[in-house]
Amino acid sequence: MLKNNSSKKGVIVPDHIAIILDGNRRWARSRGLHTLQGHKAGFDAGMKIAKASRTWGVHTFTVWGFSTENWDREETEIKYLQKLFWSMVKIIEKEATKDDIRFIHLGRKDRLPKDLVKYIEKLEEKTKNNKKHTFNVALDYGGHDEILRATKKIIDAGIPSSKLDEKTFASFLDTKDQPYPNVDLFIRTSGEQRTSGFLPWQLNYAEYYWEVDHLPDMTPEKLWDIVLDYSRRRRRFGGNDAMEHLTFRPALTAKLELDWWRLGNIPTGMRFRDYAMKHLKEQFGLSKKLATEAAKLIIEALVEEKKSKWESAGKKLGKFYQLIKDELKLAFEPKIVASMEVKMRKEGGEVESSTREYLAEVYRISLFQAAKAAHLRVLANVERNRGNWDKVEDYLTKYYHALKERVA
Repeated sequence: MLKNNSSKKGVIVPDHIAIILDGNRRWARSRGLHTLQGHKAGFDAGMKIAKASRTWGVHTFTVWGFSTENWDREETEIKYLQKLFWSMVKIIEKEATKDDIRFIHLGRKDRLPKDLVKYIEKLEEKTKNNKKHTFNVALDYGGHDEILRATKKIIDAGIPSSKLDEKTFASFLDTKDQPYPNVDLFIRTSGEQRTSGFLPWQLNYAEYYWEVDHLPDMTPEKLWDIVLDYSRRRRRFGGNDAMEHLTFRPALTAKLELDWWRLGNIPTGMRFRDYAMKHLKEQFGLSKKLATEAAKLIIEALVEEKKSKWESAGKKLGKFYQLIKDELKLAFEPKIVASMEVKMRKEGGEVESSTREYLAEVYRISLFQAAKAAHLRVLANVERNRGNWDKVEDYLTKYYHALKERVA
């Protein structure tokens, strides 16, 4: 089990996570197993990540276990899934008192087995006053169906169109009366990149994450990585979000970095420090005094790196990033970013996944948003290590353009 990471500085934990549980059958077939074994493995994985999310402070966790279209599946599979639904509600009932969980069913109740519906309704009533967490389970749920059911209720209630607004409409949805009805982070496993009509109203401003692995391979560690990715995103909600301190000019920044890269074999020289200072001043909008101090720390880190004293280099980089954070008010944790840079330096700057994570952490963007810039940065480092300086400048310029597009 993953340790409680909610105390990690700079991490914004979503109030509401919604997940489409996908890939159980593909996971089983790829391993030569019966598809029902895939559903059992997916069920176990889903319950583990739901429980882990509560330890991090996630209030609402919503899972889609069965859609209105899933009735077309074979009767044997449907009956097995219903067996898992029974297991799920019984587990939640046991955990509800300890974790203060409110259980809510989303979807239709008229087509589910009557004994299961009775049990669900009993659990909903039993936990209705629990407040710390909400566990939504979508069974026989469809997005269009929810909208239609809400509309019919509004008509039956005799509400005139002149009195209908978003707040009133939301009060007739399955997520009514919840403190966090709207989804912050939406996840779909198994590499599928569609919502399939899940919570169309509640996903209005959600952040999406497409997980390549099938549900049975989901772990608390993987979910935490997704939460970290979410935490880096800048949620605008239709408003302004200018990062005014990052006003660098891409071509000039690339040229200035290239100048001190080419002097990399003599990092103790005055000329090297001046080039580094000019580059940092342009890239981060620092004053000359702060840029000089930052350049000094960078040079000291490089000197330690050349001696393979990585721990010492990391400490110098930590001080550098603390300076940057204090001045620019960015949300990253200096020690974490310093360790990321040390890792990149050990790899020669040629591993794209490391570079992508570093950029996402520093500039508070998603891994997806960081992908283009990371690719160009790696290409620049590859050519740098080969000594192809013309190509280095071209890739560096493209890198800073790609970065500026993301942080402007």
